[in-house]
Amino acid sequence: MDVVHPRCAGIDIGKADMKVCVRVPGTGGHRHSEVGTFSRMAAGVLQARDWLAELGVALVAMEATGSYGKPVFYGLEQHFECWLLKARHMRNLPGRKTDVANSVWIAQLVEHGLVRPSFVPPEPVRHLRDLTRYRAELTAERTREAVRLEKLVVDSGVKVSVVASHILTKSVRAMTRGADRGGAGPAGVGRSG
Repeated sequence: MDVVHPRCAGIDIGKADMKVCVRVPGTGGHRHSEVGTFSRMAAGVLQARDWLAELGVALVAMEATGSYGKPVFYGLEQHFECWLLKARHMRNLPGRKTDVANSVWIAQLVEHGLVRPSFVPPEPVRHLRDLTRYRAELTAERTREAVRLEKLVVDSGVKVSVVASHILTKSVRAMTRGADRGGAGPAGVGRSG
């Protein structure tokens, strides 16, 4: 088979560490594999980056593993062409039993051009997407809290929806503060005692 990417690496990312297989030209026209094990922590990613640069690697590929792979991908993408590969594209092909064998398999698939990378948006788009997702989560949480508050107020016998347009208005806050003090109004008007 033709070699499409002469200096490439395949990374198998586990929970605690990652196995990195580098495929480079060897002696006599043969291909040479070298495998290293690195921590997934920041220091390990930096060591892997330096090792890959030392060996002249141009392309690094890894299986998409959700949150496990993000720090590795982000730590390497500014120094190498990084590919994120879909697991289902590799699972159909035989041959992988261990983490080391998996990293070798990924490297071999990449070097022969048998897999294609998944689309990964550029870094600014990823940051923007993270912010919009976080904003959506905060908005949903605010809505859940408003529903809980309205239920609590209704359970205490006050029908806020009859007198206010929304549970989080200033007037509703004043009513609940007044009710909390034992009165019927914002300043405790109608308080007995």
